[in-house]
Amino acid sequence: MARVGAGAWPWALTGLGAGNPEVGWTAPQAAGAMEARGPYETPYKYGKLVLAAHPEAKDFDSRAVDCPFVFWHDGRLHMTYLGFDGTGYQTGLAASADGVHWVRKGCILRRNADNAITRYNVALNWILRDPRLRSKGALRKVGGRYLGVFHAYPNPGYEEGPAVIGLCWSRNLLQWEIGDICLRPDEGAEWEQGGLYKPCLVEDGGVYYLFYNAKNKAKPWREQTGVATSRDLRTWTRHPGNPIVANGDAGSWDERFASDPCVLRDGRKWLLFYFGLDAKGRARDLLATGDGPFAMTKVPRILIDVGAPGTIDDVYAHKPSVFWHRGALLHYYCAVTGRGKDEVRGISVASSQPWRRG
Repeated sequence: MARVGAGAWPWALTGLGAGNPEVGWTAPQAAGAMEARGPYETPYKYGKLVLAAHPEAKDFDSRAVDCPFVFWHDGRLHMTYLGFDGTGYQTGLAASADGVHWVRKGCILRRNADNAITRYNVALNWILRDPRLRSKGALRKVGGRYLGVFHAYPNPGYEEGPAVIGLCWSRNLLQWEIGDICLRPDEGAEWEQGGLYKPCLVEDGGVYYLFYNAKNKAKPWREQTGVATSRDLRTWTRHPGNPIVANGDAGSWDERFASDPCVLRDGRKWLLFYFGLDAKGRARDLLATGDGPFAMTKVPRILIDVGAPGTIDDVYAHKPSVFWHRGALLHYYCAVTGRGKDEVRGISVASSQPWRRG
């Protein structure tokens, strides 16, 4: 197991939440931090990768890590993430005591050459959890097992071909069994027939809500976010009003992509964190909210913006995983700098509370 995190930075997470003496995260106070902000904004970037590509050339995550999903399990924070090795995506697991220093547990869901769906890629994006924002974010079992949702691209390479979305099951989080396919792009509307992306699964009142983003077949393509529902995890019905988070107007932050839903509940309010890609190629994390899962209104604020030139996220700051911990809202995201062969793609975090030296 490899330990990764803040490197030589002497930060510790202190003072998160009133009267909280816990040690954990930290980072310098962000510019404009004293400005009034909404309850879901996280303006204090950590400024370093907390999970990066593994230095071993043959590892499943040797080229890049991507798409965090953070949850609480066995008394500590855990994160599933995608690792790219040049052939395709596979899924890893890491754990942390403080939210910044993460220890890899290894690859938990590997591609399978004998399976037509997962021959080259298998990306576990979400495990059914307590959907309340201010809860511990503990996992929920169905029939004595953990329930995950994945998407898988049919061809080798980076997101090559029209991906599908399916279920997977585990008793221990370390070994997963591939289950039924939920959604296929060719069975959907025009906006999703180019392929399906990140799934997010929420259970509420006996109904399973499967949020996902998808692309059309245009060149260049557009991505938008929709939802499908089920009561038995076998029959899924796409919402007739999809996409529930559509592309914005020309010049907007999400003109091209409105993608990668992370859906949580705050009281009666539904929160759909997502990222937008504009026409200039900048990706940022955004938010839409609603009184129910089908009608979302975009919040006109950027939650995580691209950084200044030379920073870890000066190209993309996207793919949110939002988690409430010790009185602070933590917003994990995929940070990208450089392009082409010079691209560095890893995972970082921002907080609703200032980072302070420990």
